Amino acid sequence: MADDDYVYDEASGEWISAAEAAAKAGASDTVEVRDAVGNLLADGDQVTLIKDLVVKGAGQTLKRGTLIKSIRLTGDPQEIDCRYEGIKGLVLRAEFVRKR
Repeated sequence: MADDDYVYDEASGEWISAAEAAAKAGASDTVEVRDAVGNLLADGDQVTLIKDLVVKGAGQTLKRGTLIKSIRLTGDPQEIDCRYEGIKGLVLRAEFVRKR
């Protein structure tokens, strides 16, 4: 019986029915990710770095003006996942990029 299932909602601190939890999860899937100047970002966009960034673990610095192609949103409003040659698993903060 699905009516008897309850889950703990960490946001409100209350136990809610599984149906309510599923409805909340479906509504919160749309996360707005905005770049440094306020443009809305989407999967597949191209972005340009607005600041030199030292990449930890790669021993490399990405220079200001570097073009990053085909970004992916992570579900976090401040992070984007992207690829750059020689760097595996690169995640950038949205505050350091500008939509091209």
